[in-house]
Amino acid sequence: MTSQPHPPITTPPAPELFTWEFATDPYPAYAWLREHAPVHRTRLPSGVEAWLVTRYADAKQALADQRLSKNPAHHDEPEHAKGKTGIPGERKAELMTHLLNIDPPDHTRLRRLVSKAFTPRRVAEFAPRVQELTDDLIDRFAGEGEADLIHDFAFPLPIYAICDLLGVPREDQDDFRDWAGMMIRHGGGPRGGVARSVKKMRGYLLDLIHRKRADLPERPEPGEDLISGLIRASDHGEHLTENEAAAMAFILLFAGFETTVNLIGNGTYALLTHPEERDRLQRSLAKGERTLLETGVEELLRYDGPVELATWRFATEPLTLGGQDIAPGDPVLVVLAAADRDPARFAGPDTLDLSRRDNQHLGYGHGIHYCLGAPLARLEGQTALATLLTRLPDLRLGADPADLRWRGGLIMRGLRTLPVEFTAVRGRPVAHGELT
Repeated sequence: MTSQPHPPITTPPAPELFTWEFATDPYPAYAWLREHAPVHRTRLPSGVEAWLVTRYADAKQALADQRLSKNPAHHDEPEHAKGKTGIPGERKAELMTHLLNIDPPDHTRLRRLVSKAFTPRRVAEFAPRVQELTDDLIDRFAGEGEADLIHDFAFPLPIYAICDLLGVPREDQDDFRDWAGMMIRHGGGPRGGVARSVKKMRGYLLDLIHRKRADLPERPEPGEDLISGLIRASDHGEHLTENEAAAMAFILLFAGFETTVNLIGNGTYALLTHPEERDRLQRSLAKGERTLLETGVEELLRYDGPVELATWRFATEPLTLGGQDIAPGDPVLVVLAAADRDPARFAGPDTLDLSRRDNQHLGYGHGIHYCLGAPLARLEGQTALATLLTRLPDLRLGADPADLRWRGGLIMRGLRTLPVEFTAVRGRPVAHGELT
């Protein structure tokens, strides 16, 4: 009996990246890359060629590798320098000196100045204000029976919160909401409304710094806002220039709200499309428990996190990553969304499990550039989701999931809109901050 030849093993064709279909569900493409081309050189929509890192072990290595610089000056294609970190309008030099674009020792100095605003104690003190903002926003649409949770809730909550933290007066915060909305809707565009919004925001921040410096008391006040703290540090020999202070406030405002918008939006969508997990969380909240809420937010960050790709890195010397030789000047993009679904690191990575314990996801990065505002984002995410599920217990999608659209972009991942419906609305919690 003659043996039949085995059919040749064929590799499925490489997926097409950065299309609208890809934006809707990038995870099958990332699974292909992890298996067949874990460190993959590709041409981005901007025309820049970059390496995509998709496996968890390689991603964690790259995020901590000091040979991968955050400074775009190391890129060998300076004509493509605009938008390297995904922050609209940042090509302007006055906005370039911030934590996402610099390396030690400047990064160490600036991070030390800002880190005091995000200590566990400071964030805990801010919890009642986050709860108050959350309830105020729900009150605005509670009687309508329907809402767009992105526009009506997930977007304004972190904007108002970060404005409070920075020290932007309440009467000016709606302007910030308008400017930020323009940047989210048209993220990355260097002209038109985005450029005008960036210019207005920067001008406002510089003026606010001037005014706060003139009015600053000699001694710190309890709960001093972040901009005042930056000014005080500068005035006491920390060598923080006025442009650095404005750039720092800008990046904290931008990075500090869009990630939380997407955490709340993506997280709510995941819960509404996984009713068993959502019901489990609601039962836990009804008992006054918080463990499942805490592990649940971490799982939502892993499962469909707000940051799809970590911000740009550039090789400063030859290095090998995932078996690929990276040349000096090459851009490297760590795909957090792919790494956090790596079956070599997470059991059942495509399954949403709110009680997942071994969950060292990379949703907020790793190493010295680990997200400084992660404690605040977690607080806002926990408060927002717990309050939504408690006050709107029959919350449900108001549209077919196939009709929802995701914002196109390289760094962030989030829904354009999230229509929801509900009939039952419960009152505010007895004590603000009780669930957070």
